[in-house]
Amino acid sequence: MKRQHFIKSALTAAAALGFGKVVSGEKKEASMKQVGFEHLPIEKENTMKTIIHRAESRGHANHGWLDTHHTFSFASYMNPERMHFGALRVLNDDIIQGGTGFGTHPHENMEIVSIPLSGGLEHKDSTGRHKVIVTGDVQIMSAGSGIYHSEYNHHKDQKTNFLQIWVFPKTANIAPRYDQKLYEAKDRKNKWQTVVSPKEGEALYINQDAWFSLADLEKEKSLSYTRNKAESILYLFVIDGEVSLGTETLKRRDGMGISDADIKDLKATADAQLLLMEVPKLQ
Repeated sequence: MKRQHFIKSALTAAAALGFGKVVSGEKKEASMKQVGFEHLPIEKENTMKTIIHRAESRGHANHGWLDTHHTFSFASYMNPERMHFGALRVLNDDIIQGGTGFGTHPHENMEIVSIPLSGGLEHKDSTGRHKVIVTGDVQIMSAGSGIYHSEYNHHKDQKTNFLQIWVFPKTANIAPRYDQKLYEAKDRKNKWQTVVSPKEGEALYINQDAWFSLADLEKEKSLSYTRNKAESILYLFVIDGEVSLGTETLKRRDGMGISDADIKDLKATADAQLLLMEVPKLQ
């Protein structure tokens, strides 16, 4: 699929599903009710509830210039049971061929986080920003009232792999904003490193009650995580390696949604790179 057609179909699909615009008050509540939360448990118990998204169950499309996997419904991939997880709307694992990328396209009222896993990603937007992010960087863009941007592989002769993550915003129609930050790998060795936070100064600021954390966990090491808000839900994504939590084993690119509980004794059964996202339920 050509880049222009792919971008248009992705944005059209999002709009058709009620994700193209975030509204406030009663209209917002009605919109979210229409979307539904089929995979979120509704029982009020004090036990951990989980849902597993195996790597091979993700939506997949290879457009030549772009090889992409979608954890949640996106573009031509439509799964009514995997529309989003609370405020977490998109989790795409994108590989872009050298010298190609996403041409200029619009966004509004979405928090967009990009995490390069290899290569470099070149960003340009309608505010005049022109930046490049590489492995170790995290980038966030608040689309707010509206912004146009493009994302290209910064390299001509190698692939770039990055995670593209969309989160519903807390406040609609804010002024568009952009930020990026380099995070040292040593500061996440066998511990959580907060890279996105609603608290200014703690990490990259996000317009939502959401926290993103990275960890490089050595084999046989364990981690726990206490939610910043008791009503939050958690989504764990294994970038690489293998971990166990409770009776479940998660391998490379597997995801787990966790409700009504903190994380206790998350153990690496092989060296692992992890991304943990704490987001609101939006209920």
